[in-house]
Amino acid sequence: MKPLDSKNEYQNYVDKKSPNSPIFKNCFHAFLVGGLICSIGQIIMDFCKYRGISQEISGTIVSIILIGLSAFLTGLNMFNKIGKYAGAGSLIPITGFANSIVSPAMEYKSEGYVMGVGGKMFTVAGPVLVFGISTSILVGLVYLIFNTQTITLV
Repeated sequence: MKPLDSKNEYQNYVDKKSPNSPIFKNCFHAFLVGGLICSIGQIIMDFCKYRGISQEISGTIVSIILIGLSAFLTGLNMFNKIGKYAGAGSLIPITGFANSIVSPAMEYKSEGYVMGVGGKMFTVAGPVLVFGISTSILVGLVYLIFNTQTITLV
């Protein structure tokens, strides 16, 4: 093979060799799996309400069950297969976040529970936690400053 002389030749070569992504198929799979996860959450929510549990506690129960289920599926290496099929559809924040914590913990288990699991568990989720908490504090402060209602401290 002769060397490529310019950026255009290289880009043409890359375009020929790169497979085209089936965008509509990927979007459909993401929509299908994401909708299924949300539907499971809604079914759990409706069941909790049917049992007389308040809306707030029902939401907590749904979160706990979805986090536990995604962590369990990650442990069985099934969540990765779902992720390959569904792409972003499986990364609905609560299930994707649980997966991002459990995956590194499993990967570094051989290094020990403290330095391996404990030290590496938040490599992916850590920045999300730091920026999420920081942003929520800033938004809360902005809300506090610009809120027109009077605030009474008890």
